[in-house]
Amino acid sequence: QDTIIADCRKSKVWKVGQPSILSSCCKMSDLMSEKITIVEDLYKNREPVLEMKAIYFISPTAKCVDAFIGDFKQKPKYKAAYVYFTDYCPDDLFNNMKLYCAKYIQVCKEINLSFLPQEAQVSGCKVCSFGSFYCHISSFYAGCTLETLADQLVTICATLDEYPGVRYKNKNMENAKTLAELVDNKLARHYELDDSGKKKGKTQAQLLIVERGFDPVSPILHELTYQAMAYDLIDIQKDIYQYKAKDGSEKEALLNEDDMLWVKLRHKHIAEVSEQIPKMLKEISASKKQPDGKITISNLSQMMKKMPSFRKELTECFQDRLGSDVDGMKVKDPMRTLLPVLLHPYSIHDKIRAVLLYIFSLNGTTDENLSKLIQHVKIEDEREYILNWKRLGVPIITESSIFSRKPTRRDRSQEQTYNLSRWTPVIKDVMEDAVENKLDTKEWPHQSECPAAWNGSGAVSARQKHKPNAQDERRTGSRLIIFIIGGISFSEMRSAYEVTQAVKSCEVIVGSSHILTPTSLLNDIKALEVCASN
Repeated sequence: QDTIIADCRKSKVWKVGQPSILSSCCKMSDLMSEKITIVEDLYKNREPVLEMKAIYFISPTAKCVDAFIGDFKQKPKYKAAYVYFTDYCPDDLFNNMKLYCAKYIQVCKEINLSFLPQEAQVSGCKVCSFGSFYCHISSFYAGCTLETLADQLVTICATLDEYPGVRYKNKNMENAKTLAELVDNKLARHYELDDSGKKKGKTQAQLLIVERGFDPVSPILHELTYQAMAYDLIDIQKDIYQYKAKDGSEKEALLNEDDMLWVKLRHKHIAEVSEQIPKMLKEISASKKQPDGKITISNLSQMMKKMPSFRKELTECFQDRLGSDVDGMKVKDPMRTLLPVLLHPYSIHDKIRAVLLYIFSLNGTTDENLSKLIQHVKIEDEREYILNWKRLGVPIITESSIFSRKPTRRDRSQEQTYNLSRWTPVIKDVMEDAVENKLDTKEWPHQSECPAAWNGSGAVSARQKHKPNAQDERRTGSRLIIFIIGGISFSEMRSAYEVTQAVKSCEVIVGSSHILTPTSLLNDIKALEVCASN
């Protein structure tokens, strides 16, 4: 807004190029109010509109630059071009543009926005294949490597105006270490080249980098909070929920930050949602008003009805607190708990998830045990769903019955939770330890140090003015940024909001290469079989 919109106001009629990140940042109505009249895809055939100037909001790639040049090289499509790159544009691409289009380009700027804003405290990256991190085969890369991830992470930090100290998880996580080095080096270069001409010092921020294998449980578990459950059980693509209205017509609802009802309910346990919906229905009926978002309470009710009852039964069979019963007591024989699930006619994916949770709870199992489990689930020809987890550094097969020790978790026995939702993502422990300055330096070595004043619990520099409003206070206080290579689950996203709310003076931002659902992760793991055969 500060850059593109400011330039827009200097002219009267506008047209916009490729939409990519645009839809994550603003609505069409926001653009219309600034006299940006049309949004079109750069790669699609477009009719020339010679009386209009065009904004090109594009990535600094050969494909994008070639498409831009094609709009002006022989016969111009527009009166003039205002070009905005989402990141640093390489000299060779810039020189090509100058060669063919110089007289049409009125503005050419680089904006640090080479990432996808997903939610208020969640960011994603553009076009990242899961296999690109765990399979050394060129077809998997799909334009996303640790180098490109580092570039996108730098633009996240730059957008937040943070120059953080960088740390990484140091256990079987080579990708995390490599990415930490790349990001730290690129951040140093970025702030040396800052437009202000001044070298920026480290800010009150920490960036922690970790890989998906550090917590295999959270993305596989049957999560019973509303957002995670909805994305697990319903085929929601690109945050769009499709449903049938009472008259039989097809409807769509966009589940995003603009839908206040969705934002209010998404992190609540499904039991709370069930209790609140009738109350909301009465309130809406009394006021005769619909909620602000496109999705109404009745639509939410329809969504809930689609959630099969067998999910509850499965969760009761295999408790969310892995290896514990409903009273939190350790299960003496997890196999006896697991077998009824495998014998029940659940879907293959659900059985695979149960088997994986069993293996994760023991930090690996014997080859003999695994063979029996695979036979029970009847996936002899698809055992990659389980075996390929080793590529993420997750123990699957151990040589003996003495399994490796599991890491110590924070004691949450006094926290109020539902019996069937007592699992806490490991990343929440990490967030709280980081905020309290308790992260072990051996497990989380520093790639670069944070300022001496860093204390996520709120003891920030005395030079910073006190802000009575919690949200404002977080903006001037400390900030914790966590990036997970290989995908982030909805329960981990929720943890960022929970810790931010509890701490008040430290804002937690989470990011990842992409957002996971249990099904998408299992399919990604299965696809790694190509690596094994090459």
